[in-house]
Amino acid sequence: MLENDANSSERHENTMAIRIVSDSSSDLLALPDVDYCTVPLKIMFGSREYVDEAGTDVSKMMHDLQQHQGPSTTSCPNVAEWTDAFNGYDEIFAVTISSGLSASYEAAAAAKDAYCKINPSAKVHIFDSHATGPVLRLIIEKLRAGILAGKSYDDIKAEAIEYQKKIRILYSLESLGNLAKNGRVNMAVARIAEVLNIRMIGHASDEGKVDILHKVRGEKRALATIVKEMAARGCTGGTVFIDHCLNNNAANKLREMMEASFPGIAVHLESCGALCSYYADIGGLIIGYEVN
Repeated sequence: MLENDANSSERHENTMAIRIVSDSSSDLLALPDVDYCTVPLKIMFGSREYVDEAGTDVSKMMHDLQQHQGPSTTSCPNVAEWTDAFNGYDEIFAVTISSGLSASYEAAAAAKDAYCKINPSAKVHIFDSHATGPVLRLIIEKLRAGILAGKSYDDIKAEAIEYQKKIRILYSLESLGNLAKNGRVNMAVARIAEVLNIRMIGHASDEGKVDILHKVRGEKRALATIVKEMAARGCTGGTVFIDHCLNNNAANKLREMMEASFPGIAVHLESCGALCSYYADIGGLIIGYEVN
């Protein structure tokens, strides 16, 4: 199922229009003034399947995950879903979750190859975000700005590629439970972290995987560590997206700390969708920000 912007709920008849497509890890289901849609990821555990799309009850999903004792997994959009999102357009930008976390990028790339064989004049560029959530939105907003400015496809592509080099991501994870159930973290480590009230502060490795930088006790230290890391990595302001998993209070505290530390910074808060909530777990924060 594709979630389209209200302005493009019907298939666009002008095949020269530029379309932006992302997988649902962007936590962005609508985008004003441009042609945009998403393809959903899925979360499976036991006999349940949650599709990451509009209307999904994330709170219920997280509750069900907490009660589930067995393994859990995720499923990326398949080639057919990506191809369907491309269909009818000659100029397409696609943005995916990190290829180090999911096969979504590989599926999008395969869809591109198949689509361009049928439509040789089509231009399709796939951005591997090497991250998730807010980093995808920063890239998407850059693409949107180029489209609204009337720039050419090639210029928009070149500018977005350069812009991606100036984006960073940080994670603050209160729980490692779902990562443990998914086999990405040792279950014993996850239990010790929970007992000791330890927050894991991490970023994306060169391979786009979760790389732990700090282990700190308590929310206050975790938020202060995030701000220090942002400054150390070259943030002086700009645009920031904070996605939170059922933790609006901590997200607001972090925004206030950022605004006090980086004059002129523009901080936007969003709730994690189903896929990002699965990885961030309850209380988790994902921060996408710009650096100089």
